[in-house]
Amino acid sequence: QVGGFAWENCGDGKDPVVLQSLSVAPDPISIPGSLRVSAAVNSGKAMASPLKAVLVVEKALGDLWIQLPCIDQLGSCTYNDVCTILDNLIPPGTTCPEPLLTYGIPCHCPFKAGSYSLPASDFDLPDVELPSWMTNGNYRVRAAVSSGGQELACVKLAFSLQSQ
Repeated sequence: QVGGFAWENCGDGKDPVVLQSLSVAPDPISIPGSLRVSAAVNSGKAMASPLKAVLVVEKALGDLWIQLPCIDQLGSCTYNDVCTILDNLIPPGTTCPEPLLTYGIPCHCPFKAGSYSLPASDFDLPDVELPSWMTNGNYRVRAAVSSGGQELACVKLAFSLQSQ
């Protein structure tokens, strides 16, 4: 599906962490702008450091999908430990930012097993200087999270971006 928001799990039903619902509005996503997100995740296993994340990001060029390279930590990148990145963004010991705090969603490793749910919440997307290859268009993203070589979660997203 091109030009509309869509998502699916890609772990063949074997991954312990599964996205149960995800909705994003508006469609297309506008930068800068406000993004309304709701989501529910079920985790059958605790996720602890190091948590590796592999992203494959593709952009539609006509009928072709082109894989975008990893430039300045954007694009098709491998992050060897998401836990460290989170610690750098949100220093350990500080409270998680809203709306995570209100809904009891952790922002640091380890993530306990259980169900996490985010009711519809608004996030401001700032007017960031995106590289030209990351502006308007249709995108596909595959994100796989693993620890110690075992895949924990895999999600595919499709969305459109519209930057002002």
